[in-house]
Amino acid sequence: MRFFQVFSTTALLLTSGCALLMLSSGSAVAQGIYTCVDSKGRKITSDRPIAECMDRAQQEISPTSGTVRRVIQPQMTAAERAAAEEKEKAGAELRAQAAEEKKRERALLQRYPNKPAHDKERGLALVQVEEAIKTAAKRTQELTEQRKAINADLEFYNKDPGRAPPSLRRRSEENEMSIASQKRFIADQEVEKKRVNARFDEELGRLRPLWAASSVPAAAAAGKY
Repeated sequence: MRFFQVFSTTALLLTSGCALLMLSSGSAVAQGIYTCVDSKGRKITSDRPIAECMDRAQQEISPTSGTVRRVIQPQMTAAERAAAEEKEKAGAELRAQAAEEKKRERALLQRYPNKPAHDKERGLALVQVEEAIKTAAKRTQELTEQRKAINADLEFYNKDPGRAPPSLRRRSEENEMSIASQKRFIADQEVEKKRVNARFDEELGRLRPLWAASSVPAAAAAGKY
């Protein structure tokens, strides 16, 4: 009975040892082979990544099929990594700007699908400015007429303006300030008119190629029928 127990224990140990050996052999077989050509032109082969080729590409080759499993890219220096990161950052910013520009172009094309729509919007914007100028010009004319009446009243005090009543002097000053204010407003609106036209001119320059590009697919689709 004791002999049988010893025999069983020995057999179990032998079986476990064989299993471990097979696993170890399998791992060794599965492990890749690394190869590269170093800076001196020598071809180096190893069972692990090659230190002499950290600055250049290495190939990991399957020991069973001989095919390339992967290519290990060279490790970069700190300066090279910083430069690569900066390049990637700049590229990401450019891609984001391009995406934002495309978004603005789509919105612009949706708002103005054709030139008549854009011309109509320009006309409405300019009409608002013109109406403001007309209102200010009318008010300026009214103030100018009031000025004539004030000047007529001030004629009595030409020899001694200081004797003019305070209320009359106040009316004169307020009238002058009001006329000056209306003139400044009209000048500002003239500048606004130029700004509106410049804005629509800039949009028109961007819209023309967009309209042309969008009309090509439509024309092609119409030609099929």
